[in-house]
Amino acid sequence: MATQKLYAGVKLRELRQRLSLTQKDFAAKLGVSLPYLNQMENNNRPISSTVLLGLVQEFGFDVTELSSGDGERIVSDMREALADPIFAESQPPLADLRLAASNAPTLARAFLELHLAYRQTHERLASLDEALGREDARVQSSPWEEVRDFFHYCDNYIDAVDKAAENFAAQNGDQQTLRDAAIAALKVRRVEVRFEDTPSLRRFDADQGRLSISSRAANETQTFQILLQLALITQDGLLEATLDLARFQTEEARGIAKLGLANYYAGAALMPYDKFLSAAKEHRHDLEILSHRFGASIEQVAHRLSTLQRPGHKGIPFFFVRVDQAGTITKRHSATRLQFARFGGACPLWNVHRAFETPGRFLRQLAETPDGVKYFCLARDVSKPGGSFGAPVRRFAIGLGCEVAHADALVYADGMDISARGSVEPIGISCRICERANCHQRSVPPLERRLRIDKNARGTLPYEVL
Repeated sequence: MATQKLYAGVKLRELRQRLSLTQKDFAAKLGVSLPYLNQMENNNRPISSTVLLGLVQEFGFDVTELSSGDGERIVSDMREALADPIFAESQPPLADLRLAASNAPTLARAFLELHLAYRQTHERLASLDEALGREDARVQSSPWEEVRDFFHYCDNYIDAVDKAAENFAAQNGDQQTLRDAAIAALKVRRVEVRFEDTPSLRRFDADQGRLSISSRAANETQTFQILLQLALITQDGLLEATLDLARFQTEEARGIAKLGLANYYAGAALMPYDKFLSAAKEHRHDLEILSHRFGASIEQVAHRLSTLQRPGHKGIPFFFVRVDQAGTITKRHSATRLQFARFGGACPLWNVHRAFETPGRFLRQLAETPDGVKYFCLARDVSKPGGSFGAPVRRFAIGLGCEVAHADALVYADGMDISARGSVEPIGISCRICERANCHQRSVPPLERRLRIDKNARGTLPYEVL
């Protein structure tokens, strides 16, 4: 089987600039000619084995970083955007999209932002949104979407915040005493933690120096909320510096992102990177064992597994998603080639939707996307009780998965014949951009394909995809 060529000119150029080296000096250290380096940086040639070896020996560079990052995400997002009917007469080939994502990622992101602004404006007009009648109305991403994309393109790994949380956990003893250590750290700052019978998970009164935590919440939720507030109080400078680099358009987006970073800190403190990664490997990513060992919920453990992307010390590339009962994606991240749709729900053939039917059980699935990549998928429901009789129960399902090449490192894959063709189920990303012609669960036609309508015949679908 031929080895896939690696084009990573942008990252190669970024590394050289970070080292403050000229192309001539960089080429000399890598043992290649100046014209050859120039061609690689402009993606006219793939990264050679000589350069890969030089990057490791001369600079200690983790070469896996060359094949990770924004490329697949940008290509997936651009494909979805270009499936919009307004581009019906101008569909660029996939090769052009990959070229744009690798050679001009900033331009590609600008295109995505422009399309998002168009889409939101179109939706506002269609619904006669009153905001368009206000003098202060502006066309921009919603704060929630802006923050979602920030974490999406950071690979869901924030190095400085992750390491700060890990340092706090290391300085304050074992996992069993982490809650007490967080309470003590808050007490030093004249903040008293109280557990009260209230439906509000967390409420902080800065004037009174009081942090109220719901006694109705699960133990892991209580600890998480204490750590979250600790981050907001003790790591404000770090969080603000990270937000400055992100350059959010609105104060609302900045506020949501700050809370997201505090959540990230809480998860990273609860499950410190090195200890958690070692335990995950030791127990073959058994979510229940990891949950008990680190005092975290199943959802928190699954989400943390998807963030283990520290350069030079990465875990298995996982995707993680959470959906509600309507199929709407409420959390999403992928360190794999599988990228979730920016708009709409997930493919109905995916096992995450069936998790609601079997509460408390893990569902396993071997799935294949239209590009031929096979994944091992794990799904489970995660209900969130209201804490009292009559209180509404929030129902979600989570999905966690990786490419089948990593399946033997997961205890959940034991006993499954991952090589059997008949056991693989076809899934897609979203119906709008899925190329499968005969899917029995298709909700809308693919926007990139033509249709044939026969009034005298009817198959699974009322049309034929050409």
